[in-house]
Amino acid sequence: MEGKRDKKMVLIIDDDVKHLLTAKGLLENMGYEVRIHHFAFGATNAVRETKPDLVLLDMNMPGLSGERLSKLLLSNGKTKDIPIVFYSSNDEDNLRKAVVEYGVKGYIAKGDIFELRKKVASYLESPIG
Repeated sequence: MEGKRDKKMVLIIDDDVKHLLTAKGLLENMGYEVRIHHFAFGATNAVRETKPDLVLLDMNMPGLSGERLSKLLLSNGKTKDIPIVFYSSNDEDNLRKAVVEYGVKGYIAKGDIFELRKKVASYLESPIG
């Protein structure tokens, strides 16, 4: 039963439980539906199954980096149109470069809850593309 959701859905993929749960709580308080995935492995299936409106993707995960995972998602016909935003504690110069290099929609620096709220709202409330 494929129907339109009442709320925009964000999928957060992050191995850092503290940031994962903090971001989840903040975004749920903003009225978004939030799903979480704690590992890089299996994340492509999670994206395909949940069909989120936005993916927040940690760049620094063991086994499969966010950069490599973003390439997999953007090259898959079923997930290539789902917007991906790097969600990382990397410095902003590296984040800006990674956005260009990997073709994702943008980045959000971890730890800045105001920026998280503002940028997620911006990505979800305005046309992305």
